[in-house]
Amino acid sequence: MKKNKAFTLIELLIVMAVIAILIAIAIPSFRGMQDEARKTKASGDVRVLKIAVESYYKNHGNVYPTATTSGTQTWEATLTGATPRILDAVLYDPFGDTTTSQYWYKTDTASTSTAKYYIIYSEGPGGNGTASVATDGTATSSNDAIYDTNGH
Repeated sequence: MKKNKAFTLIELLIVMAVIAILIAIAIPSFRGMQDEARKTKASGDVRVLKIAVESYYKNHGNVYPTATTSGTQTWEATLTGATPRILDAVLYDPFGDTTTSQYWYKTDTASTSTAKYYIIYSEGPGGNGTASVATDGTATSSNDAIYDTNGH
């Protein structure tokens, strides 16, 4: 009697079930890695923007760029158009729309000519984080905002 060397239907179903279980385990950890990558990118971008703001301050009469007001974010455009050039391109927050969602920038006062402190932040993983800096340099944040400041 000849022995058949083909797989049976049961064996194929078991292999497919094992593969499905492995995929079900791998997908959540992959998503977690993507979130960690976004956090790392946002943190790095915020540091780069902080250095750019400091460079602008040193090269433009010790005045910070105009702060973000009511959703319009022109401060990064100020840095890309500055002479000497400080940024090559506007940086976008990885937790928002990657073509329109810029990082946020606020100063401690309404007037950038009298501002001493600023804060730059990403809205973070939830997409609704906020941050601010007081006139004494104290920074506060909420909802997982990723930020950097020249205050404390």
